[in-house]
Amino acid sequence: MEIKIKYFTDKIEKLRYIDGKSDWIDLRAAEDVELKAGEFKLIPLGIAMQLPEGYEAHIVPRSSTFKNFGIIQTNSMGVVDETYCGDNDQWFMPAYALRDTKISVNDRICQFRIMEHQPAISFIEQDVLGNKDRGGHGSTGTK
Repeated sequence: MEIKIKYFTDKIEKLRYIDGKSDWIDLRAAEDVELKAGEFKLIPLGIAMQLPEGYEAHIVPRSSTFKNFGIIQTNSMGVVDETYCGDNDQWFMPAYALRDTKISVNDRICQFRIMEHQPAISFIEQDVLGNKDRGGHGSTGTK
């Protein structure tokens, strides 16, 4: 699959898979960012894409993002659909700082993968599902 991409800066590395370790692709901060604890900022990621019709990108923090930078992604997971593909439709990470932090241009702060849209579904209301209960929320334990 080929996807058109526009870079807004030459200060970040071009997108690539990470040495065959994952099918997620890292996204990088496109500018230096300083945040104080409690501050919010849309961090520019320096790219725009034209995704194929019927596809969307799911953007989530990297596993080390909070440890390294003390930020969380405010919407937990971002979804970019194929209609967000204009020349100025740059991708961003909505970040909230839990401690004072500095993020440098080209730091890897989040990651994405491209997924097909969910198929059309319909719901059939039932009084009984007829399956054995698992034991409730959190029933699988911690080990």
